This record gives sequence, structure tokens and C-alpha cells, in this order.
Amino acid sequence: MSRFRSFGSDEGESAGIDMSPLIDCVFILLIFFIVTTTFVEETGVEVDKPQAASSVNLEKNSVLLAITAKGEVVYGGQEIGVGGVQTVVKRMLEKEELPVIVQADQSVPSGLLVRVIDEAKLGGAAKVSLATRKEDAGQ
Repeated sequence: MSRFRSFGSDEGESAGIDMSPLIDCVFILLIFFIVTTTFVEETGVEVDKPQAASSVNLEKNSVLLAITAKGEVVYGGQEIGVGGVQTVVKRMLEKEELPVIVQADQSVPSGLLVRVIDEAKLGGAAKVSLATRKEDAGQ
């Protein structure tokens, strides 16, 4: 099969470029970039995190736990309770060593927060961090 196609009559032979291989390459590249993109796993609930001046960005690959204002402990959009934290952390750390990040609502009692952190540590987490939001410059 020829790379060029002729269009028109035999008198004015003009050649055109076959665009099919180029389109195939573009689609293959598009699929490659979609597949290799890392997706950030969210907890599945909205949490009003407290502000902190010392906030820093943490790793994207981590175990994200959330504590809602109602005191529910959530992982992956499902409520797991305080008792389920240790099991989830153990299961996630079997694959690779990941940090645990706790997103606690600012109205959560400190006792509940400490219990969740303890359960994560008992589950084998070497590093447990608390998610905050950057302090506004105007305040």
C-alpha cells in the first residue's frame, strides 16, 4: 500500500498524505498519558481543616483518613469507625510504606483525633500527619 493517494483525474496527478498513521499515533500517545497519570485519592467527604502557618505540602501517595464534624471516621468515602483504622492502615501498608494523613474537621474533639492517630500507629504507620490549610495572609 502506498503512503500517498492520488486524488482527481489522471491528467493533473496530485498526491495527498495519508493522515491515518498520524491520527493513530496521537491516540496511542493520548492513551499512554491517561494511563500513566497518577490520581490523587480523596477521602470522599468535605472536612473544614484548621489553619496553620507551618503548613507544607505532603506526598500525593498516602493513606487519607477523614474525621467529620459528626465524629465519623471515613476512608475512601465509607465510614470505618475508629476500630477500622488499624485494619485499613495494615492493609494499605502491606503493599508499600505510605504515610498516613488524617484530615480532621476543626470542631473534632482532640480525644477522638488522638485515638485515630494511635490506631494508625498500631496499624504500623511510621508517619502520621495532620492535614491543615494554609493560614490566610490577611488574618
